[in-house]
Amino acid sequence: MVVLNKIYTRTGDGGDTALGTGTRVRKDDARVEAYGTVDELNATIGLARLHAGGGLDGRLAAIQNDLFDLGADLCRPGLDRDASAERPPLRVTQAQVDRLESEIDTMNDGLSPLRSFVLPGGSALAAHLHLSRTVARRAERLTVTLAEGGDVNRAALLYLNRLSDWLFVAARVGNDNGAGDVLWVPGANRE
Repeated sequence: MVVLNKIYTRTGDGGDTALGTGTRVRKDDARVEAYGTVDELNATIGLARLHAGGGLDGRLAAIQNDLFDLGADLCRPGLDRDASAERPPLRVTQAQVDRLESEIDTMNDGLSPLRSFVLPGGSALAAHLHLSRTVARRAERLTVTLAEGGDVNRAALLYLNRLSDWLFVAARVGNDNGAGDVLWVPGANRE
């Protein structure tokens, strides 16, 4: 259980922050960039939820919770899974990736095949989901860079990759099951 009695600590005033292990790093460290972008992604999904209804809102809420898991995973270097530790590291699991894949398949079943690329837009929900998709891709790129050191849970990378696909398909659902998609017309404005 997390207890936050005081919001500011002044411990980061010098430009550094603590990882989940207690190790202090610069705030522009690759690990902080990765989990900070996951936090940004979570905030954009919160905006999308303002326009989502029913089942989609519930699935987005589950994703927001997963993103906190992902942030906790990324802020704790070392891939140890010491179950005997008082607070074992929280890691994203393959089951979370599998859930996204299943939901993508279910959402995609009701959509017609694409004949062009989709421009971000359409409904307010779709526009926000497209924004979230682009932030997910940035978080993935930053996590790939971090993983070059070999100290990233593979399921975390897979989760980010599937999540951007999930957000794309959900945006199509949010555009009246694709009927309201704004399609790219190559060269439409050339003179």
